[in-house]
Amino acid sequence: MKKEVQNLINKGEMLPLMEEFYTIQGEGAHTGTAAYFIRIGGCDVGCHWCDVKESWNADLHPPTKTDIIVDNAKKHSGTVVITGGEPLMWSLDYITSKLQQNNMKTHIETSGAYNFSGKWDWFCLSPKKTKLPLEEVYPEADELKMIIHNMNDFEFAEEQSNKVGKKCKLYLQPEWSKREKMIPIIVDYVMNNPKWKISLQTHKYLDIP
Repeated sequence: MKKEVQNLINKGEMLPLMEEFYTIQGEGAHTGTAAYFIRIGGCDVGCHWCDVKESWNADLHPPTKTDIIVDNAKKHSGTVVITGGEPLMWSLDYITSKLQQNNMKTHIETSGAYNFSGKWDWFCLSPKKTKLPLEEVYPEADELKMIIHNMNDFEFAEEQSNKVGKKCKLYLQPEWSKREKMIPIIVDYVMNNPKWKISLQTHKYLDIP
């Protein structure tokens, strides 16, 4: 990679863009909301059930000027969701500043495994056992979204919920391939532990991106 491109990436003025699209937020606190999604390449968290493994290798996704990404987002929605991959692998100060200067709300979905950057209107933290969040990330969380793949994940969810602030909304979401087995168990768990809410991947039920 050319040195000048690497310098722009380091400053967040270019990002390894995998895809960008306008759709309906399918998960968590903002389910049903129109949003422009920016998916950034690069991830080493390694969730075995990840449904976008093609995002893992950042080298497959060409560095794109951040100003172009912002201009594209401005055409669509007042809410932008930055996701990955693992978006916090990159500096997000520049892109979020530009988006907010254009009166756009900035949301992120992250494992929290990398240093905090960016200015966020909504911070969705989704911790993974394979690479835990950094301690500095927990206080930033507006939403804790725990993926439930097996029974052990409930204990992990409780451990993580003890680390976020009181403002944080707590969600349990069935891993898609295990949803038929896990949904009844999650329903019972939430009824017995009402601090939690249920999140579903409604975009998959609706067959939209």
